[in-house]
Formats: sequence, structure tokens, C-alpha cells
Amino acid sequence: MSTLNILFAGFGGQGILFSGKFMAYEGLLADKHVSWLPSYGPEMRGGTANCSVIISDEEVGSPIVDKPDVLVVMNLPSLDKYEDAVVPGGKIFVDCSLIERKVERTDVSVYYVPATGLASEKKIPTLANMIITGKMLKELGFSLDSVDAVLGKIVSTRHQDLLSVNKDAIRAGYEL
Repeated sequence: MSTLNILFAGFGGQGILFSGKFMAYEGLLADKHVSWLPSYGPEMRGGTANCSVIISDEEVGSPIVDKPDVLVVMNLPSLDKYEDAVVPGGKIFVDCSLIERKVERTDVSVYYVPATGLASEKKIPTLANMIITGKMLKELGFSLDSVDAVLGKIVSTRHQDLLSVNKDAIRAGYEL
């Protein structure tokens, strides 16, 4: 890998920024140069949210991902907005529990992940973001070896009780 540009997008409250932070720490722990740039609309829950993550062997000049290698979308407006921005040969991960339409491009790899449905089925409805992140980790060739260390860095002290369910959600996505 020389540089990997990832864009996470969805509604506020879906854990978009948390997934981005997870991937940024994944890069940090692998001794890469990293950029994490969250962006969200005026509403905390239900507004738009996206997060640019760059993981690189070289210093990152700009934190903005306008041509993602990887797009993770958890709502239809995000797919509509960002599908055409993905570089040819890139990867798009779609939460097909919430997005019924198919990706129209044929020059990208597409992964339809029933993240929200699976999260609901497993009684972890707030962790669909980690399920789709787990699938992305697998398809990008990351191992699960660093999951404990990364979650240890990003799960706050106040929410330590959520460590194991986050691990379970990542593994569920990785196994899809």
C-alpha cells in the first residue's frame, strides 16, 4: 500500500465517524501516516455525516478524500452523492439493509453488506457500522490481529462495557 483513501458516509448517529476513527488508528498502529477528517451536518442525529481517512506510507498532504479508493455508504443519499467519485478499480461497501438500489458502475468492486439487518438480528442495533467495517477490513486484506489494540484506543473509558460487542460486530462483518 502506498496510499489508501477511504470515505465513510451516512446519517449522523450511524457511527460513521467512529468507523473512520477505527481505520485511522488501524493505520497508526501499523506505523503509517494517517489523516482523519470528520464532517457532519447541523443535526447530531439524522443529519449527514462523512469521514475522510487516509492511510499512507508517505506524509499526507491534504486530509480531504475527494477521489476515494474505498467508499463505505450507509444511506441512499450518500451512495447517490459519492458513487461517481470512487476511482476506477475502487471498492464500494453498501449497507444493503438500508439501500435498495444497486451500484450502477461496472468499473468498481461492490460489496452488499446487510449490516443494519445483521446488527438488529444479533441484538446490537447500534453497531451496523462496525459490521460493515469488519467486511471492509477483510476485503482490503487487513487481519483481525490489531482489533483489540485499536478498540482499546478509541472506546472511551465510560464505554468499556462495549468493547466485546464491538469486537463481535467486527468479526461478524469479517466473516461475511
